[in-house]
Amino acid sequence: MRLETRRIFLRRSIGVAVAAPIGFALCRELRANAGAEGLPPYARRKLLAAVPFVDEGDFPLGAVVGSGLGGRLALDLSTLTPDTLITPNERFFIRTLCPDQLRFNGSWMISVRGLVQAPMELPLEDLAPHAVPLGTHLIECAGNTREGHYGLISAAKWTGIPISKVLEQVRILPRATRVLIGGFDKHSQPDSGSLPGASWIFTLEQLQASGAFLATRMNGAPLPKDHGYPLRLVVPGWYGCACIKWVNEIELLDDEAPATGQMWEYAGRTHQDAFRSSAFGATRAFERSFQPLLARDFKPATIDLAAVPVRVEKWLVEGERVYQVAGILWGGDRLTKTLVIRFNPDARFMPVEDYAHKTNATWTLWSHTFRPDAPGRYRIQLAVSGEPVRTRRLDTGFYARTIDITEV
Repeated sequence: MRLETRRIFLRRSIGVAVAAPIGFALCRELRANAGAEGLPPYARRKLLAAVPFVDEGDFPLGAVVGSGLGGRLALDLSTLTPDTLITPNERFFIRTLCPDQLRFNGSWMISVRGLVQAPMELPLEDLAPHAVPLGTHLIECAGNTREGHYGLISAAKWTGIPISKVLEQVRILPRATRVLIGGFDKHSQPDSGSLPGASWIFTLEQLQASGAFLATRMNGAPLPKDHGYPLRLVVPGWYGCACIKWVNEIELLDDEAPATGQMWEYAGRTHQDAFRSSAFGATRAFERSFQPLLARDFKPATIDLAAVPVRVEKWLVEGERVYQVAGILWGGDRLTKTLVIRFNPDARFMPVEDYAHKTNATWTLWSHTFRPDAPGRYRIQLAVSGEPVRTRRLDTGFYARTIDITEV
């Protein structure tokens, strides 16, 4: 086989077009036919091993840890394929478990107050007829870090009530410019890593532009209790800290409204310029160390375009060891054709081989074939090249992951 033909074959055999099902279908075929007899000699291939990521700690995946405010469930991203891009409800990540003080007696009210002609209570049964299928949307926790294997991210098919339909029920005063949406968040036990209270303030325009809605169903089933039953705010394109669970409060405000405790807690994690010193920590001491800011001083808590490797496999193809890197791409407000990858900080970026970016609402799968020159430690980092796209976390290497290669 000519060298160029062989290289093309290796790329096609090992490359996983993660955004297009055909690539992962090919990967499944590779596994099914690994070592199969009767294949042409150059087509014989064998999956040798999965290559683990290193220096990420031992946070458990797929199991609930902690309780109440400190309850967590992280998704194992290495299991993602084109057939599993919709996260089952029981595997969807959890940042806070259902409050133990929440009592649901069959009826649910949203208290509406503030800059309205008259305060009111909106019964869920009056809103429920407005629920419609709203498609697949991804939610990522703003604190989705390497220590948790980036598992605080998931995607589901949602049914819900558009916020515009909810606000149609309310007689809003002309000077109202912002909306506070809050949820029940009373827990018996405090958590050292969280502040009690869950609410976020949006402009009316932000809610409209994002297509925000109150979710009532998730993947065709009633919203699970740990995901906000009976009502969860979903703000497409925003971090999960703004996607309030157990919604029971709407308040109309003006531009002088102070920021909420939830906004303060996540200021560093949502890239607020005034809070850079907070990094990714949030404590009561930090909360008291600044004068309160107004909600209008906060930038939207939107998710930048981001990408992370989720799986690395070692293959033997026609006698050569090659490494298949698969990952996900998500976030942002525009599509990209210039996703690039490198395997060490001093290496040059190169175009990711296989992906087709078609949506910002959920994640896209990508893949790349890596042929290291020597054994050693490699740091996998993604970026977007030559486009006016905001990628603050990618730019800092936030989603970079490390592997050890022992054979080449």
